[in-house]
Amino acid sequence: MTVQPLELIADGLPVAALRSGTPGGLKVLALHGWLDNAASFLPLAAQLPTLDLVMVDLPGHGLSDHLPPTTPYTTPYAIVQTLAIADALGWDRFVLLGHSMGAAIASLVAAVAPQRVQALVSIEALGGLSAPADETVQRLRTHVEALRKLDGRPLRVFPDLAAPVRARMMVNQLSEASARLLVERGVKPVEGGWSWRSDPRLMLPTAVRMSEEQIRDVVGAIACPVQVIYATPAQDYFPEPERSQRAALLADGRLATLPGHHHVHMDQPAAVAAILASFIAALPDGS
Repeated sequence: MTVQPLELIADGLPVAALRSGTPGGLKVLALHGWLDNAASFLPLAAQLPTLDLVMVDLPGHGLSDHLPPTTPYTTPYAIVQTLAIADALGWDRFVLLGHSMGAAIASLVAAVAPQRVQALVSIEALGGLSAPADETVQRLRTHVEALRKLDGRPLRVFPDLAAPVRARMMVNQLSEASARLLVERGVKPVEGGWSWRSDPRLMLPTAVRMSEEQIRDVVGAIACPVQVIYATPAQDYFPEPERSQRAALLADGRLATLPGHHHVHMDQPAAVAAILASFIAALPDGS
């Protein structure tokens, strides 16, 4: 498999990406999860050589620039940035492939810009994380307090990559090979070893979350064909029956489940690729 690095300018921000597959193939834009990066999709890319697959580092992640200090990481901005990335690629219409946070963003883009999104593949998320309305004030208080305490202290330095690889394996139940892919693209060399590249602001508590009713409105507005893939057992933050109930709201949705962990697309790429290939073959425009 040949993978080419890309650097795009999207909404004025340098965005790093990886491109694989076949020029002229079905255009697929892949969005990774929180604190991951484009390498999240490399195992899957090797199984899908006929696609024109672009895997981006979302702002603040991987090799992409951090957002300016005056620009917060928000849901509306993530939608704008995703469309700007597609514009930078010259893609008017494309398939969105997302994992976790990336799947939540992709869901929102599909609902907001239906003329741009040909189809959606959503792995381990559909819509964003919800919160009850009566948590609103406390979430805002917690976010503001944490933001005011963000003092620019240097990130932890690791003498080698073994420790961050072990950390990713433990936190996300990843195989060593999958964890190493994410870590190698997610760290930078510094004096004394390595530190994370990611923007520390990504660790801030979320200021505002939509209610479940609002997210259901978003999911119900997605008109394009959708393939949802969930690992089972479900994650605590996205439990049953909530996740299956969301999938049932889709106008043109398919749901597949695979035994495994949250990064099922990394540790079981062949199984996930088979589901994707079947879904793509059935798209109405013959792609």
